[in-house]
Amino acid sequence: MADLREAAPDTIWHWYDLICPFCYVARDRNRLLARGGFTLIELPFEAHPEIPPAGVLAGPRSSPSHAYLEREAAAAGLPLDWPPRLPNSRHALAAAEWVRRHAKQAFPGFQAALFATHFAHGEDIGDAGTLARHAAAEGVDVAALQQALTNGSALANVTRSEHLARRHGVHGTPAWVILGTLVSGLRPRDEFAMLLASRPRREPRELAAEAAHTRLDALLDEALAQSFPASDPTAITVKG
Repeated sequence: MADLREAAPDTIWHWYDLICPFCYVARDRNRLLARGGFTLIELPFEAHPEIPPAGVLAGPRSSPSHAYLEREAAAAGLPLDWPPRLPNSRHALAAAEWVRRHAKQAFPGFQAALFATHFAHGEDIGDAGTLARHAAAEGVDVAALQQALTNGSALANVTRSEHLARRHGVHGTPAWVILGTLVSGLRPRDEFAMLLASRPRREPRELAAEAAHTRLDALLDEALAQSFPASDPTAITVKG
């Protein structure tokens, strides 16, 4: 069974959805973890697969949870302007994961742009043109990305990530595997700071990060192969 805990002790695995406001605020927590010397690898997980391709109206955001998120976003310096609609995020997640696997240097900027597109600018990240525009801005090979989205291989990468997530007890976003422990949901900054204080500080290591990405990609392929045997290729259903 694919197990992230064996991949790299200084690697944190984080599952996110680009339309999850808790994941948006969690970018602040990820900055803390990265400064603590961890290698952070971010993986897609579609939190709301029930949203249709055309998206849905979001409705009012007046609950205590929304007020909390607004305060946390402001404290983290993350602009938050609730969008009127929620898009289906699967293609955006597939694009981001394809970039992580094939254009790693562009991934941080591309992911940040998609988060901002949804939560700060109210644009539709389910729109192919929006994805292509932001990919081009980060120097991504847009033609190769669009081909992967069209032929389903990029979408299959999301499926791989979700199967690996569920094997580690992840059923929603945000979620992290930190030092072998599953951390689910947006936790206060103090909890992450305490986690960092409990281990010796190490500087991020580029070679270690590259090795972690390589090991992860192998684990993702293994997770899908174990879930869908090669003898039954029709069992794989890519959600579009």
